[in-house]
Amino acid sequence: MRRRGNALTRLATAVVLLPFCSPICRLHAGETPWPATLLEKADKFIKAYPEHLARFESGDLVWIDGTRMLFDDGEAGKPFNRVLDAPDIEDQFAIPYPLEFPEQPPGKDQDPGRIRNEAFFVKMYGDCLKSEVAPKLASIAWMPKRGGGTFQVTTVNRVHEKLKAVSDELETLPEEFTKYLVPGAGGYACRTVAGTSNRSAHAYGAAVDINPASGNYWRWEAKGKYQYHNRIPAEIVRIFEKHGFIWGGKWYHFDTLHFEYRPELLPPR
Repeated sequence: MRRRGNALTRLATAVVLLPFCSPICRLHAGETPWPATLLEKADKFIKAYPEHLARFESGDLVWIDGTRMLFDDGEAGKPFNRVLDAPDIEDQFAIPYPLEFPEQPPGKDQDPGRIRNEAFFVKMYGDCLKSEVAPKLASIAWMPKRGGGTFQVTTVNRVHEKLKAVSDELETLPEEFTKYLVPGAGGYACRTVAGTSNRSAHAYGAAVDINPASGNYWRWEAKGKYQYHNRIPAEIVRIFEKHGFIWGGKWYHFDTLHFEYRPELLPPR
């Protein structure tokens, strides 16, 4: 009986000494204890793209097909231009995306969502330079009741279905909103971001531009002088965000006609 009692005592002591472990932590039991904030960020990616990502393991995002990608290179304090041009996957959270509609212009270089790890998105959507994106595109009628034309967007992550849901909901807004949305300026385009070598979200078929006549873009400003401008109403932005699309009007380098599918930066639905 004494031996049994001693064993029970040791077991009870071990249980007491075990640290609290969240559900995310339990997924990685036995590994190096990663910072909770890093695990939370990785978990946001996995929940945002469940058809592609399986787990976070040993510092890598592991895809369902077994591909591994380093999540965080461990380098902190990267200057803005460097994090924009050569980010790791975790760097995409470097600037939090605000849900509030901006009452003031964004702070200098505050471009939430403009940071994109090219390898991650090429793996997910394909490389347009290798003709891998075009076969996955679908044509979506954009606000057909108001003559909006069509957008070509990817079927990956069912982006085409989500854009249709956006269109359907936007058509319930009063007629006064139509001028901001119709005609659409374009969806898929195999190109880089103007003035950079970085691939545009349009190159993945995961972004659309609404009516440029009512939009503002920082490079269009008179004589190249920076001054934030926006004419797009909050009602339009909230509908896009509801379906997983972020808005370029929340960027210091503003692009108010631009929306791209980035659910990892938004609260899950």
